[in-house]
Amino acid sequence: LAVLAPMAFPVTRAEERVWVRSDRALARACAQRGGPILDHMATGNVARDLDLLRRAVGDDKLSYVGYSYGSFLGATYANLFPNKVRALVVDGVLDPIAWTTGRGDQARTLPFSTRLRSAKGTWETLKEFFRLCDAGAANCAFSQGNPQHRFAELAERLLEEPVQLPDGQGGTFPFTYADLVATTLGAMYDPGSWPDLAVFLQQLWDLAQPDAAAATLRTLRARLGGLQQEDYPNFVEGFPGVACSETDNPNNVAAWARAARAQDRQFRYFGRPWTWITSICQPWPGQDADRYDGPWTRRTSNPVLVVGTRFDPATRYRGAIILDNLLPRSRLLTLDGWGHTSFLASACIDGHVSGYLLTARVPPRGTVCQPDVVPFAQPAAQAQTLAAGGASPRSAVIPPMIRRLVAR
Repeated sequence: LAVLAPMAFPVTRAEERVWVRSDRALARACAQRGGPILDHMATGNVARDLDLLRRAVGDDKLSYVGYSYGSFLGATYANLFPNKVRALVVDGVLDPIAWTTGRGDQARTLPFSTRLRSAKGTWETLKEFFRLCDAGAANCAFSQGNPQHRFAELAERLLEEPVQLPDGQGGTFPFTYADLVATTLGAMYDPGSWPDLAVFLQQLWDLAQPDAAAATLRTLRARLGGLQQEDYPNFVEGFPGVACSETDNPNNVAAWARAARAQDRQFRYFGRPWTWITSICQPWPGQDADRYDGPWTRRTSNPVLVVGTRFDPATRYRGAIILDNLLPRSRLLTLDGWGHTSFLASACIDGHVSGYLLTARVPPRGTVCQPDVVPFAQPAAQAQTLAAGGASPRSAVIPPMIRRLVAR
Protein backbone atom coordinates (compact mmCIF):
# COMPACT_ATOMS: atom_id res chain seq x y z
CA LEU A 1 0.00 0.00 0.00
CA ALA A 2 2.98 2.30 0.45
CA VAL A 3 3.26 2.70 -3.33
CA LEU A 4 -0.22 4.21 -3.69
CA ALA A 5 -0.48 7.86 -4.66
CA PRO A 6 -1.79 10.08 -1.83
CA MET A 7 -4.92 11.23 -3.68
CA ALA A 8 -8.10 9.69 -5.05
CA PHE A 9 -7.01 10.61 -8.59
CA PRO A 10 -4.79 13.32 -10.06
CA VAL A 11 -6.27 16.72 -10.89
CA THR A 12 -3.22 18.90 -11.48
CA ARG A 13 -0.19 18.12 -13.65
CA ALA A 14 1.96 17.93 -10.52
CA GLU A 15 -0.39 15.30 -9.10
CA GLU A 16 -0.24 13.43 -12.40
CA ARG A 17 3.53 13.16 -12.02
CA VAL A 18 3.13 11.78 -8.50
CA TRP A 19 0.53 9.31 -9.77
CA VAL A 20 2.79 8.09 -12.59
CA ARG A 21 5.70 7.59 -10.19
CA SER A 22 3.38 5.53 -7.99
CA ASP A 23 2.38 3.38 -10.97
CA ARG A 24 5.99 2.75 -11.88
CA ALA A 25 6.91 1.82 -8.32
CA LEU A 26 4.07 -0.72 -8.18
CA ALA A 27 5.01 -2.15 -11.59
CA ARG A 28 8.64 -2.58 -10.49
CA ALA A 29 7.59 -4.28 -7.25
CA CYS A 30 5.31 -6.70 -9.10
CA ALA A 31 7.98 -7.45 -11.69
CA GLN A 32 10.40 -8.31 -8.88
CA ARG A 33 8.00 -10.34 -6.75
CA GLY A 34 5.08 -11.41 -8.92
CA GLY A 35 6.70 -14.47 -10.46
CA PRO A 36 5.27 -16.49 -13.36
CA ILE A 37 1.65 -15.77 -12.43
CA LEU A 38 2.06 -12.27 -13.90
CA ASP A 39 1.62 -13.74 -17.38
CA HIS A 40 -1.28 -16.05 -16.52
CA MET A 41 -3.98 -13.88 -14.95
CA ALA A 42 -6.26 -13.12 -17.91
CA THR A 43 -9.98 -13.85 -17.78
CA GLY A 44 -9.62 -16.48 -20.49
CA ASN A 45 -7.66 -18.66 -18.06
CA VAL A 46 -10.29 -18.11 -15.37
CA ALA A 47 -12.96 -19.26 -17.82
CA ARG A 48 -10.93 -22.38 -18.58
CA ASP A 49 -10.62 -23.06 -14.85
CA LEU A 50 -14.37 -22.54 -14.53
CA ASP A 51 -14.93 -25.26 -17.11
CA LEU A 52 -12.60 -27.59 -15.21
CA LEU A 53 -14.71 -26.95 -12.09
CA ARG A 54 -17.87 -27.74 -14.08
CA ARG A 55 -16.38 -31.06 -15.11
CA ALA A 56 -15.09 -31.79 -11.60
CA VAL A 57 -18.57 -31.52 -10.06
CA GLY A 58 -20.11 -33.61 -12.83
CA ASP A 59 -22.29 -30.95 -14.46
CA ASP A 60 -22.96 -31.49 -18.14
CA LYS A 61 -23.37 -27.73 -18.65
CA LEU A 62 -22.64 -24.61 -16.64
CA SER A 63 -25.06 -22.49 -14.62
CA TYR A 64 -23.53 -19.10 -13.87
CA VAL A 65 -24.38 -15.58 -12.68
CA GLY A 66 -21.80 -12.83 -13.19
CA TYR A 67 -22.04 -9.21 -12.04
CA SER A 68 -19.90 -6.32 -13.31
CA TYR A 69 -16.45 -7.74 -14.19
CA GLY A 70 -18.16 -11.12 -13.78
CA SER A 71 -20.12 -10.25 -16.92
CA PHE A 72 -16.87 -10.31 -18.88
CA LEU A 73 -16.00 -13.69 -17.40
CA GLY A 74 -19.47 -14.92 -18.40
CA ALA A 75 -19.15 -13.58 -21.93
CA THR A 76 -15.70 -15.15 -22.23
CA TYR A 77 -16.96 -18.54 -21.04
CA ALA A 78 -19.95 -18.40 -23.39
CA ASN A 79 -17.66 -17.87 -26.36
CA LEU A 80 -14.92 -20.30 -25.35
CA PHE A 81 -17.38 -23.06 -24.40
CA PRO A 82 -20.63 -22.25 -26.23
CA ASN A 83 -21.88 -25.85 -26.09
CA LYS A 84 -21.53 -25.98 -22.30
CA VAL A 85 -23.98 -23.20 -21.42
CA ARG A 86 -27.04 -24.28 -19.45
CA ALA A 87 -28.11 -20.97 -17.86
CA LEU A 88 -25.77 -17.99 -17.93
CA VAL A 89 -26.68 -14.56 -16.52
CA VAL A 90 -24.55 -11.46 -17.02
CA ASP A 91 -25.59 -8.29 -15.16
CA GLY A 92 -23.85 -4.91 -15.32
CA VAL A 93 -22.31 -5.75 -18.66
CA LEU A 94 -18.89 -4.68 -19.86
CA ASP A 95 -18.62 -4.11 -23.59
CA PRO A 96 -16.15 -6.95 -24.36
CA ILE A 97 -14.70 -5.26 -27.45
CA ALA A 98 -14.04 -1.97 -25.64
CA TRP A 99 -12.48 -3.89 -22.74
CA THR A 100 -10.05 -5.97 -24.80
CA THR A 101 -8.99 -4.43 -28.10
CA GLY A 102 -11.13 -1.38 -28.75
CA ARG A 103 -12.52 -0.64 -32.19
CA GLY A 104 -10.32 0.37 -35.08
CA ASP A 105 -7.16 1.99 -33.75
CA GLN A 106 -8.69 3.10 -30.44
CA ALA A 107 -6.13 1.19 -28.41
CA ARG A 108 -3.39 3.45 -29.75
CA THR A 109 -4.84 6.57 -28.08
CA LEU A 110 -7.49 5.48 -25.56
CA PRO A 111 -6.98 3.40 -22.39
CA PHE A 112 -9.48 0.59 -22.04
CA SER A 113 -11.27 2.23 -19.10
CA THR A 114 -11.83 5.32 -21.25
CA ARG A 115 -13.12 3.20 -24.14
CA LEU A 116 -15.83 1.84 -21.83
CA ARG A 117 -17.13 5.42 -21.41
CA SER A 118 -17.96 4.86 -17.76
CA ALA A 119 -17.46 8.60 -17.27
CA LYS A 120 -20.56 9.13 -19.41
CA GLY A 121 -22.47 6.55 -17.38
CA THR A 122 -21.55 8.22 -14.09
CA TRP A 123 -22.37 11.71 -15.38
CA GLU A 124 -25.77 10.60 -16.67
CA THR A 125 -26.49 8.87 -13.36
CA LEU A 126 -25.48 11.98 -11.42
CA LYS A 127 -27.87 14.04 -13.53
CA GLU A 128 -30.59 11.61 -12.45
CA PHE A 129 -29.57 12.21 -8.84
CA PHE A 130 -30.03 15.95 -9.42
CA ARG A 131 -33.37 15.43 -11.21
CA LEU A 132 -34.81 13.15 -8.54
CA CYS A 133 -33.45 15.34 -5.74
CA ASP A 134 -35.17 18.36 -7.28
CA ALA A 135 -38.41 16.41 -7.74
CA GLY A 136 -38.23 15.04 -4.20
CA ALA A 137 -38.03 18.56 -2.75
CA ALA A 138 -38.28 18.20 1.04
CA ASN A 139 -37.20 14.55 0.83
CA CYS A 140 -33.78 15.61 -0.50
CA ALA A 141 -31.53 17.67 1.75
CA PHE A 142 -29.72 19.21 -1.24
CA SER A 143 -32.83 20.26 -3.18
CA GLN A 144 -32.82 23.99 -2.43
CA GLY A 145 -32.25 26.00 -5.57
CA ASN A 146 -30.80 24.07 -8.51
CA PRO A 147 -28.95 20.96 -7.24
CA GLN A 148 -26.81 20.61 -10.36
CA HIS A 149 -25.66 24.23 -10.24
CA ARG A 150 -25.04 24.08 -6.50
CA PHE A 151 -22.93 20.93 -6.90
CA ALA A 152 -20.87 22.67 -9.58
CA GLU A 153 -20.30 25.65 -7.28
CA LEU A 154 -19.34 23.35 -4.42
CA ALA A 155 -16.84 21.59 -6.68
CA GLU A 156 -15.33 24.94 -7.69
CA ARG A 157 -14.97 25.95 -4.04
CA LEU A 158 -13.08 22.74 -3.28
CA LEU A 159 -10.87 23.17 -6.31
CA GLU A 160 -9.83 26.53 -4.91
CA GLU A 161 -9.38 25.33 -1.34
CA PRO A 162 -10.13 22.01 0.43
CA VAL A 163 -12.25 22.13 3.57
CA GLN A 164 -10.93 20.81 6.86
CA LEU A 165 -13.11 18.18 8.52
CA PRO A 166 -12.67 16.74 12.05
CA ASP A 167 -10.97 13.34 12.05
CA GLY A 168 -12.59 12.24 15.31
CA GLN A 169 -9.23 12.18 17.10
CA GLY A 170 -8.83 15.85 17.87
CA GLY A 171 -7.36 16.79 14.50
CA THR A 172 -8.60 17.53 11.01
CA PHE A 173 -8.12 16.22 7.48
CA PRO A 174 -8.52 17.98 4.12
CA PHE A 175 -11.54 17.09 2.01
CA THR A 176 -10.59 17.94 -1.57
CA TYR A 177 -12.25 18.31 -4.94
CA ALA A 178 -11.02 14.81 -5.82
CA ASP A 179 -12.56 13.48 -2.60
CA LEU A 180 -15.89 15.07 -3.52
CA VAL A 181 -15.84 13.50 -6.98
CA ALA A 182 -14.71 10.09 -5.69
CA THR A 183 -17.37 10.06 -2.93
CA THR A 184 -20.05 11.07 -5.42
CA LEU A 185 -18.88 8.46 -7.93
CA GLY A 186 -19.08 5.74 -5.28
CA ALA A 187 -22.55 6.85 -4.22
CA MET A 188 -23.82 6.57 -7.79
CA TYR A 189 -23.30 2.81 -7.51
CA ASP A 190 -25.98 2.53 -4.81
CA PRO A 191 -29.13 4.70 -4.95
CA GLY A 192 -29.82 3.69 -1.36
CA SER A 193 -26.94 5.96 -0.39
CA TRP A 194 -28.33 9.01 -2.23
CA PRO A 195 -30.22 10.50 0.74
CA ASP A 196 -27.02 10.41 2.79
CA LEU A 197 -25.07 11.90 -0.10
CA ALA A 198 -27.63 14.72 -0.30
CA VAL A 199 -27.25 15.37 3.44
CA PHE A 200 -23.46 15.41 3.13
CA LEU A 201 -23.52 17.81 0.16
CA GLN A 202 -25.77 20.20 2.07
CA GLN A 203 -23.51 19.98 5.13
CA LEU A 204 -20.49 20.77 2.94
CA TRP A 205 -22.40 23.65 1.40
CA ASP A 206 -23.20 25.22 4.78
CA LEU A 207 -20.18 23.92 6.72
CA ALA A 208 -21.90 25.20 9.85
CA GLN A 209 -21.44 21.81 11.54
CA PRO A 210 -18.19 20.21 10.36
CA ASP A 211 -18.52 17.42 12.94
CA ALA A 212 -21.87 16.42 11.44
CA ALA A 213 -20.41 16.52 7.92
CA ALA A 214 -17.54 14.27 8.97
CA ALA A 215 -19.98 11.83 10.60
CA THR A 216 -22.10 11.66 7.45
CA LEU A 217 -18.99 11.08 5.36
CA ARG A 218 -18.04 8.18 7.63
CA THR A 219 -21.54 6.76 7.15
CA LEU A 220 -21.21 6.99 3.38
CA ARG A 221 -17.77 5.40 3.38
CA ALA A 222 -18.95 2.58 5.64
CA ARG A 223 -21.87 1.89 3.33
CA LEU A 224 -19.91 2.04 0.09
CA GLY A 225 -16.56 0.67 1.19
CA GLY A 226 -17.65 -2.25 3.33
CA LEU A 227 -17.55 -6.03 2.97
CA GLN A 228 -13.77 -6.22 3.15
CA GLN A 229 -13.06 -9.95 3.13
CA GLU A 230 -9.38 -10.17 3.95
CA ASP A 231 -6.77 -8.54 6.15
CA TYR A 232 -4.64 -7.70 3.12
CA PRO A 233 -6.63 -5.99 0.34
CA ASN A 234 -5.13 -7.31 -2.90
CA PHE A 235 -6.95 -4.86 -5.17
CA VAL A 236 -3.69 -2.92 -5.48
CA GLU A 237 -2.12 -5.63 -7.64
CA GLY A 238 -5.11 -7.89 -8.34
CA PHE A 239 -6.94 -5.45 -10.59
CA PRO A 240 -4.00 -4.64 -12.90
CA GLY A 241 -2.85 -8.25 -12.75
CA VAL A 242 -6.02 -9.25 -14.57
CA ALA A 243 -7.05 -6.18 -16.53
CA CYS A 244 -3.66 -5.05 -17.79
CA SER A 245 -2.70 -8.54 -18.91
CA GLU A 246 -5.63 -8.82 -21.32
CA THR A 247 -6.30 -5.31 -22.65
CA ASP A 248 -4.69 -3.28 -25.43
CA ASN A 249 -3.65 0.20 -24.30
CA PRO A 250 -1.49 3.12 -25.43
CA ASN A 251 2.26 2.73 -24.95
CA ASN A 252 2.78 6.27 -23.64
CA VAL A 253 1.36 7.55 -20.36
CA ALA A 254 0.71 10.93 -21.98
CA ALA A 255 -2.27 9.26 -23.67
CA TRP A 256 -3.90 8.87 -20.24
CA ALA A 257 -3.41 12.55 -19.47
CA ARG A 258 -4.90 13.61 -22.81
CA ALA A 259 -7.83 11.21 -22.53
CA ALA A 260 -8.53 12.25 -18.93
CA ARG A 261 -8.72 15.92 -19.79
CA ALA A 262 -10.86 15.29 -22.88
CA GLN A 263 -13.27 13.04 -21.00
CA ASP A 264 -13.53 15.52 -18.14
CA ARG A 265 -14.55 18.24 -20.58
CA GLN A 266 -17.18 15.99 -22.11
CA PHE A 267 -18.47 14.24 -18.96
CA ARG A 268 -17.91 16.64 -16.13
CA TYR A 269 -15.98 15.49 -13.04
CA PHE A 270 -15.60 11.81 -13.96
CA GLY A 271 -13.25 11.71 -16.94
CA ARG A 272 -10.15 11.88 -14.79
CA PRO A 273 -10.95 9.14 -12.25
CA TRP A 274 -12.21 6.69 -14.88
CA THR A 275 -9.16 7.25 -17.06
CA TRP A 276 -6.36 7.39 -14.50
CA ILE A 277 -7.65 4.29 -12.71
CA THR A 278 -5.96 2.18 -15.43
CA SER A 279 -2.73 4.11 -15.99
CA ILE A 280 -0.91 1.30 -14.17
CA CYS A 281 -1.36 -0.68 -17.40
CA GLN A 282 1.24 1.47 -19.19
CA PRO A 283 4.23 0.18 -17.17
CA TRP A 284 2.63 -3.15 -16.17
CA PRO A 285 5.11 -6.03 -16.68
CA GLY A 286 2.62 -8.86 -17.32
CA GLN A 287 0.89 -9.94 -20.53
CA ASP A 288 -1.11 -13.15 -20.92
CA ALA A 289 -0.65 -14.83 -24.29
CA ASP A 290 -3.67 -17.05 -23.51
CA ARG A 291 -6.10 -14.16 -23.13
CA TYR A 292 -9.37 -14.29 -25.07
CA ASP A 293 -10.28 -11.24 -27.12
CA GLY A 294 -13.00 -12.55 -29.40
CA PRO A 295 -14.91 -13.34 -31.43
CA TRP A 296 -17.94 -12.64 -29.21
CA THR A 297 -20.55 -14.07 -31.55
CA ARG A 298 -20.61 -17.80 -30.80
CA ARG A 299 -24.01 -19.51 -30.77
CA THR A 300 -24.55 -20.96 -27.29
CA SER A 301 -26.39 -24.20 -26.54
CA ASN A 302 -28.94 -22.26 -24.46
CA PRO A 303 -29.84 -18.56 -24.46
CA VAL A 304 -27.75 -16.16 -22.37
CA LEU A 305 -29.71 -13.73 -20.17
CA VAL A 306 -28.23 -10.22 -20.41
CA VAL A 307 -29.35 -7.77 -17.68
CA GLY A 308 -28.77 -4.03 -18.00
CA THR A 309 -29.67 -1.02 -15.84
CA ARG A 310 -30.53 2.16 -17.74
CA PHE A 311 -28.54 4.43 -15.40
CA ASP A 312 -25.59 2.27 -14.41
CA PRO A 313 -22.67 4.56 -13.52
CA ALA A 314 -19.94 2.04 -14.32
CA THR A 315 -21.09 -0.57 -16.83
CA ARG A 316 -23.36 1.45 -19.08
CA TYR A 317 -26.66 0.11 -20.37
CA ARG A 318 -25.08 0.37 -23.81
CA GLY A 319 -22.76 -2.50 -22.86
CA ALA A 320 -25.74 -4.79 -22.32
CA ILE A 321 -27.20 -3.81 -25.69
CA ILE A 322 -23.86 -4.46 -27.41
CA LEU A 323 -23.41 -7.94 -25.91
CA ASP A 324 -27.05 -8.82 -26.60
CA ASN A 325 -26.51 -7.86 -30.24
CA LEU A 326 -23.25 -9.83 -30.46
CA LEU A 327 -24.57 -13.12 -29.04
CA PRO A 328 -26.89 -14.95 -31.48
CA ARG A 329 -28.83 -16.58 -28.62
CA SER A 330 -29.41 -14.02 -25.90
CA ARG A 331 -32.23 -12.07 -24.30
CA LEU A 332 -31.98 -8.56 -22.89
CA LEU A 333 -33.73 -7.85 -19.57
CA THR A 334 -33.84 -4.17 -18.58
CA LEU A 335 -34.02 -2.44 -15.21
CA ASP A 336 -35.42 1.05 -15.68
CA GLY A 337 -33.56 2.35 -12.67
CA TRP A 338 -30.25 3.46 -11.20
CA GLY A 339 -27.09 1.99 -9.73
CA HIS A 340 -24.47 -0.58 -10.61
CA THR A 341 -26.16 -3.85 -11.62
CA SER A 342 -29.68 -4.88 -10.63
CA PHE A 343 -28.45 -6.63 -7.47
CA LEU A 344 -31.16 -6.34 -4.78
CA ALA A 345 -32.78 -3.45 -6.65
CA SER A 346 -35.88 -5.03 -8.20
CA ALA A 347 -38.08 -7.96 -7.20
CA CYS A 348 -39.20 -8.05 -10.83
CA ILE A 349 -35.63 -8.63 -12.06
CA ASP A 350 -35.02 -11.17 -9.29
CA GLY A 351 -38.11 -13.11 -10.32
CA HIS A 352 -37.10 -13.30 -13.98
CA VAL A 353 -33.50 -14.23 -13.16
CA SER A 354 -34.57 -16.92 -10.68
CA GLY A 355 -37.05 -18.36 -13.15
CA TYR A 356 -34.40 -18.49 -15.86
CA LEU A 357 -31.86 -20.19 -13.58
CA LEU A 358 -34.43 -22.84 -12.67
CA THR A 359 -35.81 -23.50 -16.15
CA ALA A 360 -33.30 -22.01 -18.63
CA ARG A 361 -36.24 -20.17 -20.21
CA VAL A 362 -35.68 -16.48 -20.83
CA PRO A 363 -38.32 -13.79 -20.12
CA PRO A 364 -40.37 -12.35 -23.00
CA ARG A 365 -38.50 -10.13 -25.44
CA GLY A 366 -38.53 -6.47 -24.45
CA THR A 367 -39.17 -7.10 -20.73
CA VAL A 368 -38.54 -3.98 -18.64
CA CYS A 369 -38.65 -3.99 -14.84
CA GLN A 370 -39.02 -1.10 -12.42
CA PRO A 371 -36.89 -0.59 -9.29
CA ASP A 372 -38.43 -1.34 -5.92
CA VAL A 373 -37.46 2.08 -4.55
CA VAL A 374 -37.28 5.48 -6.26
CA PRO A 375 -34.77 7.81 -4.56
CA PHE A 376 -36.31 10.79 -2.78
CA ALA A 377 -39.86 9.68 -3.57
CA GLN A 378 -40.47 9.19 0.15
CA PRO A 379 -38.96 10.76 3.28
CA ALA A 380 -35.52 9.31 3.97
CA ALA A 381 -35.24 7.00 6.96
CA GLN A 382 -31.81 6.11 8.28
CA ALA A 383 -31.40 2.34 8.17
CA GLN A 384 -30.35 0.65 11.39
CA THR A 385 -27.33 -0.92 9.73
CA LEU A 386 -26.10 2.50 8.66
CA ALA A 387 -26.67 3.91 12.11
CA ALA A 388 -24.38 1.15 13.32
CA GLY A 389 -21.82 1.87 10.61
CA GLY A 390 -22.73 -1.19 8.55
CA ALA A 391 -22.26 -1.73 4.83
CA SER A 392 -24.95 -1.84 2.19
CA PRO A 393 -25.53 -5.29 0.67
CA ARG A 394 -25.08 -3.62 -2.72
CA SER A 395 -21.49 -2.77 -1.82
CA ALA A 396 -20.78 -6.38 -2.77
CA VAL A 397 -20.86 -5.31 -6.42
CA ILE A 398 -18.72 -2.19 -5.99
CA PRO A 399 -15.30 -3.04 -7.47
CA PRO A 400 -12.39 -2.83 -5.01
CA MET A 401 -10.67 -0.11 -7.05
CA ILE A 402 -13.73 2.13 -6.66
CA ARG A 403 -13.90 1.34 -2.93
CA ARG A 404 -10.31 2.53 -2.77
CA LEU A 405 -11.36 5.89 -4.24
CA VAL A 406 -14.25 6.28 -1.82
CA ALA A 407 -12.68 5.04 1.39
CA ARG A 408 -9.26 6.72 1.27
